[in-house]
Amino acid sequence: MPINFQNILQNLTPWFLSHGVKIILILIGAWLINRIAKIFIAKLVKSFVGQTYKIRDGQALEKRSKTLTGVLGGAVGVIIWIMAGLMIISELGVNIGPLLALAGVAGLAFGFGGQYLIRDLISGLFIIVEDQYRVGDVACVADTCGLVEDINLRRTILRDLDGIVHHVPNGEIKKASNLSKGFSRVNLNVGIAYGSDLEKVIKVVNKVGQGLAEDPQWKKDILKPPQFLRVDDFADSAIIIKILGDTKPLRQWDVTGELRKRIKIAFDKEGIEIPFPQITVWPRGKWEK
Repeated sequence: MPINFQNILQNLTPWFLSHGVKIILILIGAWLINRIAKIFIAKLVKSFVGQTYKIRDGQALEKRSKTLTGVLGGAVGVIIWIMAGLMIISELGVNIGPLLALAGVAGLAFGFGGQYLIRDLISGLFIIVEDQYRVGDVACVADTCGLVEDINLRRTILRDLDGIVHHVPNGEIKKASNLSKGFSRVNLNVGIAYGSDLEKVIKVVNKVGQGLAEDPQWKKDILKPPQFLRVDDFADSAIIIKILGDTKPLRQWDVTGELRKRIKIAFDKEGIEIPFPQITVWPRGKWEK
């Protein structure tokens, strides 16, 4: 039996004019509301963060704003599209009352079995509210370290130095260490020979650190010049001295690498030895004579 497309079209036209147009308008409206809500949230968060965290630099404010905007925008987007979905289902002639009741029962059953998800959501809420770390920070969480690429209420995404992406449920995070919040620090131990003039070593180290801080290429990254702090240990083959200095967030590794290079060059020039483990063997016959 041939299909009568004209009859089908005649039957669909009234439905489309009465319901189809509404469905299209609901989708367009949901999309527009979602876009406007994200813009509004971004401006609101930026204003709130700027007033609340006045002591922070621009980079820290941007990280905090980006994190809060992503979380709040995502949550609002889910609510908007759920409401739009319910309105579309209603336009299709489906009674949403039983569906809502069924969703309530399913939610209750899920609540008993979704303890881990609830734990993740609560932990994520505290992480974000307490500003433990933000998108763009380098952090160590759940025995994994890396750049925070994304965070929401359920999970944190880290990318390590090898480029591996780690998805960490927030509920698994017992300890979070932020390596780039506020400022970072050069923490360098250097070994020198026991026969070295310690006062001379201190002067050379401080001169190198001050010179690095005044270098036009590096001074923008250094908040406090790396300087001698103390004699940290008497090791088997060397006296260990500790050098500390403050840098801008995420710049401590580059500054430390440049500092190592300059200290080695300066020590070679001043005749200061950086020792290595050695074993002295005394022939037994020498003592017998």
